[in-house]
Amino acid sequence: MRIKPSHWVVLLLALVAIGSQLIKYIDRWSKATASVESGSDQLQLGQVTLQSCTIGTATQASVQAYCTEFEVPENHADAHADNQGRRIKLKVAIVKSEAAKPGDDLVTFLDGGPGGAATDDYPAVAGAFAPVRRQHHVLLVDQRGTGGSNALDCPQLDATTYKQSADQLGQLTNDKAKMHSLLRDCLAEIRSKADPQFYSTTDAVHDLEAVRRALGSPKLNLVGISYGTRVAQQYAARFPEGVRSIVLDSPVPNSLALGQEHARNLEDALKAQFALCRAQAECRQRFGDSYAQLKILQARLREQPTTAQVADPNTFHLSERALTPERLAGLVRLYTYNGYTSALMPLMIHEALKGNYAPLLGQEQLVTSDVSSRMTGGMGLSVGCSEDADLLTSNEADRDTLMGNTMIEFFQTACAIWPHRARPADFHQPFKSALPVLILTGELDPVTPPRYGTEILSALSNARLLNAPGQGHGILMVRCVPELVGEFVKTLNGKALDAKCLEKLHAPPAFLNYNGAAP
Repeated sequence: MRIKPSHWVVLLLALVAIGSQLIKYIDRWSKATASVESGSDQLQLGQVTLQSCTIGTATQASVQAYCTEFEVPENHADAHADNQGRRIKLKVAIVKSEAAKPGDDLVTFLDGGPGGAATDDYPAVAGAFAPVRRQHHVLLVDQRGTGGSNALDCPQLDATTYKQSADQLGQLTNDKAKMHSLLRDCLAEIRSKADPQFYSTTDAVHDLEAVRRALGSPKLNLVGISYGTRVAQQYAARFPEGVRSIVLDSPVPNSLALGQEHARNLEDALKAQFALCRAQAECRQRFGDSYAQLKILQARLREQPTTAQVADPNTFHLSERALTPERLAGLVRLYTYNGYTSALMPLMIHEALKGNYAPLLGQEQLVTSDVSSRMTGGMGLSVGCSEDADLLTSNEADRDTLMGNTMIEFFQTACAIWPHRARPADFHQPFKSALPVLILTGELDPVTPPRYGTEILSALSNARLLNAPGQGHGILMVRCVPELVGEFVKTLNGKALDAKCLEKLHAPPAFLNYNGAAP
């Protein structure tokens, strides 16, 4: 068919019109895209505006997030007194969901310690939160006194209290004058910015509620690890309307005075872990009874502490390090936290008894430096002195254990100096709730053994406990656990979880030599 000239004109005009509309559409799309891209530097939740940021520490892979500083009264009792007292800033971060339209509720990571900062430690456990991030933002609040929330930094305390360096704890406990001097120096440093008596769990719970309300009062899915489980239980007891679900990983029952059972729990875990070696023919033949050998090593060091030339694992620089019975206890305790480092212990102890202390001490920096760099000793004292110290009692039966009563005696001495307030009267009452709760324990946990989870479970009406065979302290990252947590947060039905995948877990076999577990 032949097109008439007039038709060409009409067609041309139509194309011009379409082109004009297309140009307008592209222009509007470009502007909209530019607005989204420029707006990606900010996130608005409720009354809170957060800016794009990077979280983590120098020793970890960083994570992209949105951060802000949130102001609260240091003493929450001042909140109704015209805010006359000091105000402090909390570091708050949101790790965005992968969903275009995430759920209204937030998943909230509550860090351990006490003394850990959520924004510092989250990258280490970010993989465990991948399933919940499919539909939820993750809220991180550095607990007051840690990280970016007016940290109670005292280098001397941070190097003793939470480096887990028991030899230094023992020295300070035996030299009360030195300890008191150290504490007074620390207080002189931090009193210009903080009053340590207002840095307890109870204060942190009120902080979290203030942040939640400012974010628009979303429901929270609390995920606490270790000490963070204490924070979760205390928050849920006081603000149940703000909670949708709770995950307690390696939990602390409210009834426990932190530190009271550390020596006993470590001893039980060591016996169980070394029993696995004796049950394996090659390991038994190579090392015999590793628990008995550890006690021989401890007795030898009590009679005569020793030194060894050790290469720094990062710089390879040789230095001489002392090995005392207290340092041995601190090292062994950290080895037992994780199944893979636990697998090294029979070999390390065997070598030490032959006079080769370098392998044992050579791992010290690797197993302790990252812990100490992320823990805030001053905040740990504020928590311990307010909530637990008056309940701690030295146990004669623990004198001959690896840890003894060193930690208990340290806190008893330190809390005579460190400012603190009385805890709430119901603080150590069992946590009773009908909220959905998932409890996670590790069979070989040297800090919070499975019986703690069982105790918590007994007071809850809508809870399930999952025990991970062969695992140590903190199981949120173990195998299928992240998916189980993701399913629990999605459905709120812990009892319906298919947890058969946990039956495949076991403790890593002990290293028979420096090449691994093979004979």
